Order: sequence, then structure tokens, then C-alpha cells
Amino acid sequence: MQHELPLDGDRPAPEPAPKPKRPRAPRKPRPPARADMRLTLWLAAAILLVDQALKYWVVHVLRLDRVREIDVLPPWLNLRMAWNQGVNFGLFASDQSVMRWVLVAVAIAISLWIWIWVWRSNGGLLARISAGLLIGGAIGNVIDRLWYGAVADFLNMSLPGWQNPYSFNVADISIFAGAIGLILLPQKPKQPPTRKPRRTTSDKTRDGAGKAG
Repeated sequence: MQHELPLDGDRPAPEPAPKPKRPRAPRKPRPPARADMRLTLWLAAAILLVDQALKYWVVHVLRLDRVREIDVLPPWLNLRMAWNQGVNFGLFASDQSVMRWVLVAVAIAISLWIWIWVWRSNGGLLARISAGLLIGGAIGNVIDRLWYGAVADFLNMSLPGWQNPYSFNVADISIFAGAIGLILLPQKPKQPPTRKPRRTTSDKTRDGAGKAG
């Protein structure tokens, strides 16, 4: 029997060679996530609004700057007007106008630094709440210094047999609470440094044999 040879037209076409795969470009590392600062913004705005509303009510409606004293729940809670030219609770008070602008600049700088730090470090819920409390209170006192020339303090809390000589306001309470919250933030655990595996005696023997060969 004779085998018929396949014609050229009957031969299957050769399969095309697979195209070499292009190496994928390495993915760029994603930038670290930024904290959602809306909570901080809204909380700071709420503290600022409450603080300024109470100061307006006390100074312009109750005329506490003229009356000077109003008993609410003596001795636990009273209204005692005090114009504070220093920082919280009358610290670093001074009659110099230069000190007024120094404190305004310091308060604004600290508020900006706290905002940027919490945003860049992707702060948690406690950090964002504390930042909102501190920033809102600081800006509230800044507005007082710009508007009145000093901070309007009017809250006074005393005890039976003891009269507290200092007055404060909502902004002072907010600043104090925010600072305590930032101090009590949990520290991130430090990652231990990676250690190289120790070379065993067998590894040293193999290296020595390889060099000798």
C-alpha cells in the first residue's frame, strides 16, 4: 500500500509563538491614610459656639462685668466676672499689650500644630475628640483677646468653708480636657528590630569547605 503524502495546503498552520510577557512595574506604595478630621472640625465649632454664646449672655445680657457677682448655687456654682490677660486660670497674666499678641500667636500656632499632627498621624477617635476640644477652646479665647483685649472668665466653683479665688470659662474647661486626652493617648508599640539568623557550626563548616574547594 502506498501512503498518500499530505499536500502543503492540508498541513496545519504552525501555532504562533507566545508573546513574551512584559514585566509588571512595581506598584507604588500607598501613602499612609489620613485621619477623617470632620469630627474634630465639628466638635471645635460646637465648643466655639457654646463658649462665645455664654460669654455674650454673661457680659452683654446679665451685665456681669458691672454687677461683678451673681450667686447661682452657692457655694458650689457662682458667676464671678474676671478679665484674664494670661492663659488658663489666670496663669502668666500681664498688663502689657505685647503679651496679648504673644498669647494669640501661641494659641493659633498650637492649634495648627495639633490639627496637622492628628491628621498626619491618622489619629484615632480619642485623638480627634481631644484635638477638637483643645482647638475649639483655644480659638474661643483668641476671639476674646481680639474682641475684649482679655479673656472673659465668669464661672466660679467653691466649697463650703473655702472660696475659690479663680474664675474660668467653657473654653478653659475644653482646653484642659483636650490636653489631658492627648496626654493619655495610647502609645503605638514599637516594632522590634529584625535580627539576622545566627550561623550554626554546620554553616561555617560548609562555607569553609566551599572556600577550600
